Amino acid sequence: MKKVSFAEFGGPEVLRLIDAEEPHAGPGRIRIAVRAAGVNPVDWRIREGQVLGAHPTTLPSGVGLDASGVVDEVGEGVEGVEVGDHVFGEGSCTYAEFAVLSAWARMPEGLTFEEAAGYPSVVETALRILREVGVRSGQTLLVSGASGGVGSAVLQIARERGVTVIGTAGAANQDYLRGLGAQPTTYGEGWVERVRRLGRIDAALDLAGSGVIPELVELTGDPRKVVSIADLRAPEHGVRFSGVAGSVPEALAEAVDLISRGRLHIPVEKAYPLAEAAAAHVDSQAGHTRGRRVLIV
Repeated sequence: MKKVSFAEFGGPEVLRLIDAEEPHAGPGRIRIAVRAAGVNPVDWRIREGQVLGAHPTTLPSGVGLDASGVVDEVGEGVEGVEVGDHVFGEGSCTYAEFAVLSAWARMPEGLTFEEAAGYPSVVETALRILREVGVRSGQTLLVSGASGGVGSAVLQIARERGVTVIGTAGAANQDYLRGLGAQPTTYGEGWVERVRRLGRIDAALDLAGSGVIPELVELTGDPRKVVSIADLRAPEHGVRFSGVAGSVPEALAEAVDLISRGRLHIPVEKAYPLAEAAAAHVDSQAGHTRGRRVLIV
């Protein structure tokens, strides 16, 4: 099969499309013929060699955690899924023609493979950081870097839970945030005062890693009310860095419920062929994303 791999840590140029042995579904696992793979910031952080405890890397390594596709192998002990089912979920080395998943769910009706590939890690992360930051119904949450995949999920899940959300994003994404139920404002000079004019902040999430942790602590008044998924230096300010995944099966079940009820939709901003994984990483690292980027297999 074809898969994307890297033999050394570095920039996008280290990614190669190679011929590789097909993986197979061991006990408690399924294998899918991949139709689409989600592109997540954690993918290029791992490629760069950043130390992420939840994702130790041995070189050479494949790339990717999220995928959607058609089940073609069912491992020992697996029940409730059959060859031919359309599923989405999380596994390893998903930038490939075949991938083994450790957590999965049937795709909701009406969801395309491209859309489905964008949900697993994003929804798990959104649910995890909302739990960790402790925001409740009736409170106001500030989301820095709100227009990407995780931000899109956070805004919609928070709205569903009765939380008011203020989101920062580029000028081009203000209407997008408004459409997801957030009060939008732009980042850049004067952003703290713009946020203050919108209301009192009870909790804040840093999704972009743009060096705003001190300001988020200032706005909330308490570093324990701030969580970052993007700034590895967050603990220097007393802020939690959230990098360890929670329960993916539970996240997938909640995603299916929200999608099926029309309460969660994350658009695919751009899709790339598998051979253009490096270009997808370049664009992901550049930021200014609206929704998700995926690879088509």
